[in-house]
Amino acid sequence: MSLEAYSAMGISSASTAITLALVLVSVLVVRGWRRVRRASASAVPGWRLASFLFGVSLVWAALASQLVAYDHALLTVHMIQHLLLMTFAPALILLGEPLLVFWHGLPRFVQVLCERVLRRPLAQRFGRALSRPAFCWTVSALTLLGWHVPALFTLGMHSEAWHSLEQASFLVAGFLFWLPVIQPWPSVSMGPQWSTLLYLFLATLPCDILSGFLVFSDRVAYPLYFSIPRHFGFSVLEDQQCAAALMWTCVTLVYLVPAAILSTRLLSPRFERSDLTQAELRGSAAQLVRESVPSLLDDRVRSK
Repeated sequence: MSLEAYSAMGISSASTAITLALVLVSVLVVRGWRRVRRASASAVPGWRLASFLFGVSLVWAALASQLVAYDHALLTVHMIQHLLLMTFAPALILLGEPLLVFWHGLPRFVQVLCERVLRRPLAQRFGRALSRPAFCWTVSALTLLGWHVPALFTLGMHSEAWHSLEQASFLVAGFLFWLPVIQPWPSVSMGPQWSTLLYLFLATLPCDILSGFLVFSDRVAYPLYFSIPRHFGFSVLEDQQCAAALMWTCVTLVYLVPAAILSTRLLSPRFERSDLTQAELRGSAAQLVRESVPSLLDDRVRSK
């Protein structure tokens, strides 16, 4: 399939399904948020719902908006998609406490089935392994660097299936990366909070290496763009440099925000009290979930 043909069909092929899926998830989350608010007004504030919905809208912009039409024409647009899927959208969605509110939006029988699965030791060990900072950092770094190797990049540009896998892997890697930083329910801290600063600093290194190479190189890393009509007056090399500079700037600034917030908290004399408040909020959220679905032990007692 030619790049031009893929670009022409990019929006129509999957945008409807993606839009419907995102709308369905948003409806369930809003439904769950309203249930949580009725039980406890402090568990999930309104700004968290707004953050979640904004994050979902960024996923839609990256995968189903008119941006898709230029994905295969400009490396800069391709990079914008990657930034939305890996850097911006996952962070905003996780700030919305998605699992907590999504849980309350599910029908009761689905909650019971999910609880039976999640109570199994294998599922709990798997969840703990996924949230380990070293694992999250490794997956995000390999995803970023791997898909920008020219051979894999070209494969994703020429194949619809590989391109979909690329986009999905960026989104999943983004969620994994932000998990140790934001720590939404039901995740717990895996170490001292100062270690998150080190985690964020190390996360900038793969981006710095890749961006620096693409910005300062006088050679085009992805020659396939020579065969595509140019847009907006960019040469292929200028497009590459613009895309890399955009990634370098955005990632650095975005990572500075949680680093600055965490540093301020660590240096604040009220740090211990803020930790207590966070623990109380998490305890309130956990209590809501425990009350929403009878435990398996209670089910067995009733059956007797």
